[in-house]
Amino acid sequence: MLGVIPVKVKKKQPGFDLYEAVTESLKDVILENGDVIVISSKYIANSQNRLLELEKVRPSDGATKLSKKYQLESRFSEVVLRESDLVFGGVTGFVLTSADGVLAPNAGIDKSNAKKGTVILYPNEPYLIAEQLRRKLFLGFGLNVGIIIVDSRLMPARAGTSGVAIACAGLEPIQDMRGQKDLDGNPLKVTMQATADNLASIANHKMGEGSESTPVAVIRNSGARLTSRKISPSEMTIDTDLCVYIRGFREGK
Repeated sequence: MLGVIPVKVKKKQPGFDLYEAVTESLKDVILENGDVIVISSKYIANSQNRLLELEKVRPSDGATKLSKKYQLESRFSEVVLRESDLVFGGVTGFVLTSADGVLAPNAGIDKSNAKKGTVILYPNEPYLIAEQLRRKLFLGFGLNVGIIIVDSRLMPARAGTSGVAIACAGLEPIQDMRGQKDLDGNPLKVTMQATADNLASIANHKMGEGSESTPVAVIRNSGARLTSRKISPSEMTIDTDLCVYIRGFREGK
């Protein structure tokens, strides 16, 4: 039976050793082959010291225009522009962007769980971090486990947040079901199950969003297919021209 074990950790100063922190937090959990370890992106960002004091940011002309258009602080707008791959538009207080292939308001930048005037950015090279952690855990414990780096996201027209995998290692992130048949024998034409995102949401439900101090969770008996191959970021994303939401909004104007 699928189970989720949320893991409490001690608060650490930014720039800590991620592997040591994760293994320390898992000391009371007996890991098993096939487990999937889910880690908050903000926890990893803290280990990389990916915190930025807004007062040290100098806004560009583009950031000033963006801040006026969407009523954002100009220094914050500058950080959003720096961290974004694409900017699609926005509403008051939010800029809709793509960052590391994830559609996210304000490039996933977080003001919570940080000192006032400081923001937390997405981690650097999350796929590399996930793969390095997977290998270290294999060498340290002799176990094959999956790694997912999770962040919370807003779904279009849905209240509340759910989890999204911004990177993973050690498991197949997508299950391609095209060509298989449904209960009525009809062939599936477009169905691709987002395994990593689904597991990220399951773990995110137990990890919480506030003061729970559980940025790590272990998912057991997930049924995910483990792999030793290196996962490419392109496997979990599609071109924005193929996204039904973005394409629909563009063509509906």
